[in-house]
Amino acid sequence: MAVRHFALAALLGLTLAACEEDRYRGSARHNIPIPSATYTLMSEKGMSKSQPIVIRSYKKESELEVWKKRADGKYALLKTYPMCRWSGQLGPKVREGDRMAPEGFYAISPAQMNPNSSFYVSFNMGYPNAYDRAHGRTGAHLMVHGACSSAGCYSMTDDQIGEIYALVREAQNGGQRAVQMQAYPFRMTPENLAKHRADPNIAFWKNLKEGSDYFEVAKDEPSVSVVSGRYAFNRDGVQIDPSLTQAIAQKRQQDEIQVAALVSKGTPAIKLIYDDGDQHSSFKRQLAQSGADSMNRSVAWGSRDVGISRVDSLIGPRVVVLDDKGRTKATVRAESAENDAVLAAVSSAQAEEAKPVVAAAPAKPVAAQPAVKPAGDAATQVAKATAGAATPEPIQTASAEPAQPSFYQRALSFVPLLGGSSESKEQAPVVSTAPETPQTVRAPLPPRRASTLRTSQLQQPDAAYASQPTAR
Repeated sequence: MAVRHFALAALLGLTLAACEEDRYRGSARHNIPIPSATYTLMSEKGMSKSQPIVIRSYKKESELEVWKKRADGKYALLKTYPMCRWSGQLGPKVREGDRMAPEGFYAISPAQMNPNSSFYVSFNMGYPNAYDRAHGRTGAHLMVHGACSSAGCYSMTDDQIGEIYALVREAQNGGQRAVQMQAYPFRMTPENLAKHRADPNIAFWKNLKEGSDYFEVAKDEPSVSVVSGRYAFNRDGVQIDPSLTQAIAQKRQQDEIQVAALVSKGTPAIKLIYDDGDQHSSFKRQLAQSGADSMNRSVAWGSRDVGISRVDSLIGPRVVVLDDKGRTKATVRAESAENDAVLAAVSSAQAEEAKPVVAAAPAKPVAAQPAVKPAGDAATQVAKATAGAATPEPIQTASAEPAQPSFYQRALSFVPLLGGSSESKEQAPVVSTAPETPQTVRAPLPPRRASTLRTSQLQQPDAAYASQPTAR
C-alpha cells in the first residue's frame, strides 16, 4: 500500500513538473517568475521586485550586470551574468549586417519586450537611438535574447534571459517607464583605457565613460541626450549637488593620472581583433568539456534550435600592438581576451622582435673536383638556395678531400639522364665513393617570417555577414 502511494505521488510530481516546464515554453512565457534564489538575494540587499533596474553589459569581459535601486534610492549590483555569446568586434554598430553588437545608452520600454521570441524570450535594445541616427547608422532588431547565438545581439542562456526578462518586466510593472541599458566595449578602468588609447574608437569610448563615471559615483542612472553628435548627460535641467559634480570630476582626474602612469610604465597600446565576437570563459570550458551539441541542449532548451553560432571562431583574439600614432608594430594571437593573456601575448611579440639577427658566416670554399665537373657544386647550390635569404646558415663541408671518381663514374657523367633536363642534372648531388668522409652541404633556412595567424572570417565579403531573421 505504501509503495502504491509512493508511486502515485511520484507520478503526480512528474506531471506537475511537466506542466510547470510547459507553462513557460508557450504563450505564458511573459509570466516567467523571478527565481526564488534571486528573491532571497534581493531581500538580503534591501531591494524589492518592483524597484527600478539598470542593465550594464561589457563585451571584452563577456558579462552583463543587473543593478537594482534600493530603498535609499541608490543603485546596487544585484547579479552579474556570464554572457554566452556576442558577435563582431569591440566598437559601435555602424550598419545593417556588420554583425556588430551596439554600444551606447539605450532605453527598453514595455513595447520592446518580446515573450514570443524564437530565442525563448527577448527584448529590443532600441537601436538605432538618437545618437546612432545622428551618425547615420543603420540596423534593426538588435536584441538581448537566449539561444547562445549572435548576429549582432547580446545572447544569454535561456535560463538567464528568462530571469533577466522577469526582472525587467517587474520593474516596468512597478512604474519604471524605460529600463536603461548601458552597453560598453569593456569595463571603463584605467588599465583598459591605457591599453586601448590608440584605438580608432577611443574618443567615442571616452564619451561613454562620462556616463559611466556619473553612474558609478552617484549610484543613479544619468539622464541621456545627444548634443552636437555626442552623448550628453544630465542636460535636461536636473539639479545636481555640487559635491557630486566635484566627486565625478575628481574620479575622472584620478583615472587620467592612472592612465598616464600606466603608459609611462610601458603599458602597450593595443587593438583586439576577434574572429567573430566571444563568450565568457565559463562557457568556453563547458564547450571544451561537453561539445557544442551537448552545450546547446543545456543552454538553449527553450529556443528554436539554431546551435551555438560560429563555434570555430571562439578562440582568443589577435592582439595588434600599436605605436603612439596608431600604426601596427606587431600582431600576435592571445589565448583569450583576459588581461593576463593579452599581456602575455604582447610580451611574447616584444621578445620575438627583440631577438638579435645573427649574421651569416662566410661560406668555406669547396675543394675543386678533378677531371669531371660535378653535377652542381656546393657553392652553386647555396647561391641558388640563399637568393633573398635574410639569415642563411653557414655551409658545412667535410675536412678530408673527396675520393677520386672511378672510370665508370667518369663515363656515366657524360650520359644524359633519361627524360631529365639540363637544370635537373646541374642540381643533382655527387655520390662519393668514400662513405667514411662524405661531403655534407646543409641548405640554409628560409628567412624568418611573421607568425602564421588563423585566417579571419573578417576577410569574407559583406554578404557573409547577413543578419539572422528579424523574428527574435
